[in-house]
Amino acid sequence: MTSGDALLVADLIGVAVFAASGASAGVAKRLDLFGVAFVGFVAALGGGILRDLAIGAVPPLAFADWRYAVTAVLASVAVFWLHPRLNRVRRTVLLLDAAGLGLFTATGTLKALDAGVPPVGACLLGMLTAIGGGLARDLLTGEIPVVLQREIYAVVALGGAVLVTVAERMGFTGPVPLITAASLMTGVRLIALYRRWSVPVAMP
Repeated sequence: MTSGDALLVADLIGVAVFAASGASAGVAKRLDLFGVAFVGFVAALGGGILRDLAIGAVPPLAFADWRYAVTAVLASVAVFWLHPRLNRVRRTVLLLDAAGLGLFTATGTLKALDAGVPPVGACLLGMLTAIGGGLARDLLTGEIPVVLQREIYAVVALGGAVLVTVAERMGFTGPVPLITAASLMTGVRLIALYRRWSVPVAMP
């Protein structure tokens, strides 16, 4: 498998898990089928659309490659129909969201680097790719965006983007470094949730 194929597979997996995350949030809010699919679509592809516009990749992959939209919609519809079998929807949302965070940060950072974006900018775009869809999902479902709360979320994405950039500059390419970085970010996010780690907030 080439690095391009690995990037595509990881990107589509990220689309599926973020779509499932968004769809689960829509199900929890008792939206209809269209609403669940729409929230899932936006959660899966919103960050990537912003990244593609920033690097001049027009039209964005979400519209140029049918596999992205179809993957997002199918994952959302599957969650809509299978949600009675999912125990504790809130935990499912958090798990899928953590997985999507890791995958989208890694693929978003690599795409920015491949487009010639300097390292600092690539890290910021990698983070934006990961948090953009979740931000839109929370706004659509009437929740305070996770990225704006005390939870360690955007910090994980930014740290992971730095890790991916350093690995790429050191010559580590292919699926193994990508999967390793994505898994590490997912694990840190889940540990942060379990241990209730948080960033400081301003005192009143």
